[in-house]
Amino acid sequence: MGRVKSAARNIAFGYAGNITTQLLGFVLRTIFIEHLGDTLNGVNDLYTGILSVLSMAELGVGTALNFSLYGPVARKDYEKIKSYMLLYKKAYRVIGLVIGAIGLAISPFLPYLVKQPEGVGVRDLTLYYFIFLFNTVSSYFVAYKYSLVNAEQNNYIQTNIITITKMVTVSLQIVIIIFTGNFYLYLLTAAFVELMQKIFVSRYLNRRYPYLSDKDVKSLSKEETGEIVNKTKALVFHKVGDVARLQTDSMIISAFINVTLVGYVGNYNMILTSVANFVNIIFNSVLSGFGNLIATESREKQYRIFKVYRFFACWIYGFSAVGFFLLLTPFIVIWQGKEKVLAGSVVACILMDYYFKGDRIVLSNFKTAAGVFEQDKYLALIQGVVNLVISIVLVQKIGLLGIYIGTIVSGLIANFTKPFIIYKVCFDKKAGAYFMDSVKYLAVLLVILGLLTALKGIVMQTVTIGSFAVMFVTCCLVFNGLFLLCFGRTEEFGYIWEILRKKAVRK
Repeated sequence: MGRVKSAARNIAFGYAGNITTQLLGFVLRTIFIEHLGDTLNGVNDLYTGILSVLSMAELGVGTALNFSLYGPVARKDYEKIKSYMLLYKKAYRVIGLVIGAIGLAISPFLPYLVKQPEGVGVRDLTLYYFIFLFNTVSSYFVAYKYSLVNAEQNNYIQTNIITITKMVTVSLQIVIIIFTGNFYLYLLTAAFVELMQKIFVSRYLNRRYPYLSDKDVKSLSKEETGEIVNKTKALVFHKVGDVARLQTDSMIISAFINVTLVGYVGNYNMILTSVANFVNIIFNSVLSGFGNLIATESREKQYRIFKVYRFFACWIYGFSAVGFFLLLTPFIVIWQGKEKVLAGSVVACILMDYYFKGDRIVLSNFKTAAGVFEQDKYLALIQGVVNLVISIVLVQKIGLLGIYIGTIVSGLIANFTKPFIIYKVCFDKKAGAYFMDSVKYLAVLLVILGLLTALKGIVMQTVTIGSFAVMFVTCCLVFNGLFLLCFGRTEEFGYIWEILRKKAVRK
């Protein structure tokens, strides 16, 4: 199956799975807040963030090994695949044990991370945390097997398994909350279902790839092992920096403001992430295709596809960022009420980072597929330090806004530096064209945003479901109409249109 067909299939299953899980997640969060309250909602979001930080122990091993699999999979070199997968298995077992040990070590410090947990004692905070920790640690004993599926561009398999698991988990959790209102049972239900999923996945993938059970596995050469070690060393800096920049906001909010506000921010993030995940499916589904493209095609073709990928990202992320800017807070008002609305300046900063993060996803995905890790290995670490310093200093002076100023500033460092690295290493070109395109896309986006903001003053004078729906339709029509008017004749749009046209003709 070709790269385009594989990507299309992965996107289709990704969309179906994402719509299902996000709708269920929205219903679950609504019922959770109504029955268990904002404090436990904040604790739930905080522990999710803490475990994301603990996952730093993976330190890029998975990324380095995934990159190493693209070549052998494309060549159907099963002996080499077995060798890489055995190394992957051993590495992830060690990682799981390390995460478990670190997680246990920090548990005594939980009371210092959870500020003002009204009605929740230290004993309960600790036991809740241990359940979260178990779920995270156990995943590392199975997750490595997905790498081969994804290297074959069959990401939809993982998507389908996760979707079914999520459907079962959320459905049971909704019943548990409504009939018992017990947070322990809520957490244990998820732990049990996910444990059953891991057992199933292990057995299913063993049947799909029986050669992985072979005992006769050759060791990798020193050169091959050395390449993985070198890439992993570089990725350590990326991983530490990314965690310090992307996974620490909830902990800073909880430690310096209060844990309930973590839940309010989580309400925004849930809506933002739901749509972002829907968007990211497109860009993450072609990642394995990029690996195959880079392994088999010329630099010039890689560059042309990269420009199409980047154009599409600016379109989709721009559209969703503008839509969020106009509609996210009104949605929260309709859903949770005015008392749980964040300040407009905070929301603007969150969405500014969202747009530029979309630009970074394009760069990071292509860079990851190309195995370019060493050249900017200190960049993410610098970003993480900048984020922590600015966020911790400013949160004490201007509150929540200060945290997101730190996030934006640290993120923009990558937006300005990564293009130089990718253009030089991957395409042997200067990055000037990239920044010219950035200015062009951003200028159009700001003009459209200004026009839609003016229209919002007319369409949505009061926040109601009806005015929200009308504004949503207005955003869709105006943004996409004007964007196509500006860029509909470009080579990048022509490439996308040709793919869609061919697909329609086949049907």
